[in-house]
Amino acid sequence: MTELSKYVKEKRKEFGLTQVDLSQKSGVGLRFLRELEQGKETLRLDKVNQVLALFGSEMVPGKKIES
Repeated sequence: MTELSKYVKEKRKEFGLTQVDLSQKSGVGLRFLRELEQGKETLRLDKVNQVLALFGSEMVPGKKIES
């Protein structure tokens, strides 16, 4: 699981939303949201930002963090 997928899942639960709720509120498909939470490596950034916008966040370019 990636940091992004953990963040989205934690925020969704914090807000008391199901995956269905979050997909509807953000305007992305349920399949996309499930893939996001499962840590899929290739996702459309515009759709990721649609989801993150509900939590007051967004993905932006930055330095790569080595793990």
